[in-house]
Amino acid sequence: MLKIKNLSFSVDADGQKKEIIKNVSLEIPDGKLYVITGPNGGGKSTLAKLITGIEKPTSGQIFFNDTEITDMSITDRAKLGIGFAFQQPVRFKGIQVFDLIRLAAGKEISVLDACQYLSLVGLCAKEYINREVNSSLSGGELKRIEIATVLARKSMLTVFDEPEAGIDLWSFSNLIDVFKQQRSEIKDRSLIIISHQERILNIADEIIVLNSGEVEKQGEKDTILPGLIGSPSAVKSCRGTLKGANE
Repeated sequence: MLKIKNLSFSVDADGQKKEIIKNVSLEIPDGKLYVITGPNGGGKSTLAKLITGIEKPTSGQIFFNDTEITDMSITDRAKLGIGFAFQQPVRFKGIQVFDLIRLAAGKEISVLDACQYLSLVGLCAKEYINREVNSSLSGGELKRIEIATVLARKSMLTVFDEPEAGIDLWSFSNLIDVFKQQRSEIKDRSLIIISHQERILNIADEIIVLNSGEVEKQGEKDTILPGLIGSPSAVKSCRGTLKGANE
């Protein structure tokens, strides 16, 4: 279980203090899929970075399975079982896709195993398994490879920051199927997805609406989602909002 208590995060902007996250408290139990949504600039990605250790809070505490992780590094949080898929994936010059998936899994896996993870995210394994993770790959390809590595990791808590960004509609449908499967298998694990997409919101157990750095609403999908439909600041349909995989 993830517990966030009175979490705040601020930055200095032009000599003035700007609050990004304001006294947020949340509990994310095991076995649940949570989607965090809300208007752009509301603090969603910042909250994800605070959970995973990329940013450190100005105040407040974060606990994971009763262990305080507020001051822990990204590496130490990963060892505890927290995984993160970036909105903008990192390139790794000199590392092949198979090696990256094997490292993510944390154990020896076969090429066939790695290919299965690539297939889940809509990539032809034969074409990608030996590719180098460098500038020859498009943003959409990198995004899907990164999601494959996160799936291979099988973390206790996985945070996806706008996983739909940069992928095509067919791959997006594939991704929804992956999340549905993950949701059915996460009895002792949990997923947090940062997203505007209505189809992702529709598979959530609970939805958290973050606005101006504060929790505006939180509750079961059937309670929260109807109030978001039609609100352009909070929810986007998949049509017209996904980029091509090779852009």
